[in-house]
Amino acid sequence: MAEEHAADNSGAMNDGATNSGLRILVVDDSATIRRSAESMLVSAGYDVVTAENGFEALSKVARHNPDLIFVDIMMPRLDGYQTCAIIKNNAQYRSTPVIMLTSKDGLFDQARGRVVGSDLYLTKPFTKEELLAAVQQHAAT
Repeated sequence: MAEEHAADNSGAMNDGATNSGLRILVVDDSATIRRSAESMLVSAGYDVVTAENGFEALSKVARHNPDLIFVDIMMPRLDGYQTCAIIKNNAQYRSTPVIMLTSKDGLFDQARGRVVGSDLYLTKPFTKEELLAAVQQHAAT
């Protein structure tokens, strides 16, 4: 059911202006964070797909082939580190930028994110400017 809703949303978002056709996947178990990030990105013209956990994210990556992925670290069952590692260990998606979203801002957490292949670490709460700067920084990679 959640997948159908997200798929419906991503189709509706294509009706507006697109920002270079960039498709972004936002993965977070918090509906509030997902909706906030989605709203900020859609208003900037990006095509957004959402997932509420790591397992759903892997399915969405295969189905939608996003250009950039935001993933929360602290999620049940399959956390952000594990999700990022699985994505980066797949040759087809290895070059897709993965940006970790988290309220954990310790150096150890950031280092662990780098070890699994994340490209950037964005601490929550984030502003629209921070989110869009992260997209601009990694959209060309």
